[in-house]
Amino acid sequence: MAVRSIRIYGDPILREKARPVEETTAALRRLAEDMIDTMIEAEGIGLAAPQVGETVRLYVVNLGAISPELFQDRRGPSLDGDPAHLALVNPRVVKQEGAQTGDEGCLSFPDLFEKVTRPEVVRVEATDLDGRPLEIEGSGLLARVLIHELDHLEGTLFIDYLSKFRLQFLRTRLKKLKASSQAG
Repeated sequence: MAVRSIRIYGDPILREKARPVEETTAALRRLAEDMIDTMIEAEGIGLAAPQVGETVRLYVVNLGAISPELFQDRRGPSLDGDPAHLALVNPRVVKQEGAQTGDEGCLSFPDLFEKVTRPEVVRVEATDLDGRPLEIEGSGLLARVLIHELDHLEGTLFIDYLSKFRLQFLRTRLKKLKASSQAG
């Protein structure tokens, strides 16, 4: 399909709450395919629709980049046969347990990695691009990706979890990112 431009920190769309998907259309399928191509090109593990300028409740995950032992449970026809990628439509978290702290990055924050605390286990319910229900539960990196991408749909960014002290330390880098976003 096509590789789309990834919106960089400072782009106002990253702070917007995404609207629910009412129906699967050819345009939504094309968007999901483009998002997968974009995520792969950028060497990412996940990508949410707002990151490519679309405010719909859709994100994709590169399942092939995640260790199989991190999958706690997976249900739904779109998860049969160990697919390399997954599109989640109207996802919602139905379970969070424990806590893990680790390095986290984001394609909208090039070359920025920070320690962020997230749930150790996350379960998400969604539908696939055919409107069929799916459930995926994972730990570690998979849990981090599932919740990080869902945050994007709420207009929340991973830097929102950093301390004021850490944000102050990153102020110059964040200003440069914001300036590059507004210049582009």
